[in-house]
Amino acid sequence: MGLNEFILGLNNLEKITRAPGFFKFTEHTVAAHSYRVASIAQVLGDIEENQGVSIDWKTLYEKSLNHDYTERFIGDIKTPVKYASKELRGMLQTVEEKMTDEFINQEIPEAFQEIYRRRLFEGKDESVEGEILAVADKVDLLYESFEEIIKNNPESVYKEMFVESIHTIKEYGHRPSVQYFFQEIFPELLNRDFYGREVFLESVYKIID
Repeated sequence: MGLNEFILGLNNLEKITRAPGFFKFTEHTVAAHSYRVASIAQVLGDIEENQGVSIDWKTLYEKSLNHDYTERFIGDIKTPVKYASKELRGMLQTVEEKMTDEFINQEIPEAFQEIYRRRLFEGKDESVEGEILAVADKVDLLYESFEEIIKNNPESVYKEMFVESIHTIKEYGHRPSVQYFFQEIFPELLNRDFYGREVFLESVYKIID
């Protein structure tokens, strides 16, 4: 028993399509998403630190890099299915946690098991690093969905993803990085020309205001 299976699992993440069946113009994998979330978390951490917030960078990188690793066990479930009911969501989480625990017990050397339990279980907690992860995860989804919107994909699910991401990010409005995001980064993102832009922006700014 070594760390071989953990490393092999990284290849699996390259093959798992993110939000399967949704993205049409650009496919996204779980592995690519994990890298982007880690990079976005780094940006948000820089902003927080610039505002005097103490960041545990090791914890932040661990949380963001590994936050979706366990999807190698059950894949990325379509959001409408995953959130159909609290009961179903709870059941999926229970299955994922049991499979993760079994994986750690069987494939991770005992000397490293506690480390991987910390890394592979839910990282979105009430710590600064946990909140930054939660924001970074939704910022990436916001950018993913916006890419489909500006390419005039007519399916309404992308606007729903975009709006849902805004709502979730705004829940962390007490974080300096979120305030900075909406003041400095978000307006630049929206400064693109695409069909239906005025109507779309009107609905978006109503949410932000």
